[in-house]
Amino acid sequence: MKILKQGAESIIFLDKDRIIKHRIKKSYRIKEIDEKIRKLRTKSEAKLLDKAKVNVPKVLNVNDMKIEMEYLEGDLLKNIFDGLKERERLKLCKNLAEEISELHSQDIVHGDLTTSNLILKDNKIYFIDFGLGFFSNKLEDKAVDLRLLKQALESKHYKSFPESHNKILKHYKHKDVLKRLEKVESRGRYKERK
Repeated sequence: MKILKQGAESIIFLDKDRIIKHRIKKSYRIKEIDEKIRKLRTKSEAKLLDKAKVNVPKVLNVNDMKIEMEYLEGDLLKNIFDGLKERERLKLCKNLAEEISELHSQDIVHGDLTTSNLILKDNKIYFIDFGLGFFSNKLEDKAVDLRLLKQALESKHYKSFPESHNKILKHYKHKDVLKRLEKVESRGRYKERK
């Protein structure tokens, strides 16, 4: 087994054609509480992956603190996005908006919607890492998902940010979520002090 990535919450291993996501212990938590939280989050993430009707890795096995998934051999969007020709990038943004719309139609909020959690494989976008995801029908939660994507594009892909972000907003299908996004963004702006 080879370690692909180690984050604050988990270690991602590659074992032949499988990805194993193992949630790691948190020494600052009481052991019983830590185990309960890790089991709950593992089960929740597996359920989101199973229910999502968009491209995600197939769940092969789940036990306590581990999820085994198919390995998707593709490119992380964060690594290729800036190198795409404008036409290809904008087409990708349109597809991404449609896929996010579909995910939100299923009341699934990704929770960490960045180009680091999107894989391009065979010209299809795959969503990965639902570790912060949850089910919600609230406009606010879906708007925050879009806000997070905007921040990721603005910071990581700033050269193509305006047109990429505008393309996503243009093709995102839930107008009520977009209205809520305006409110979310207005709360985040600095107000001039008197």
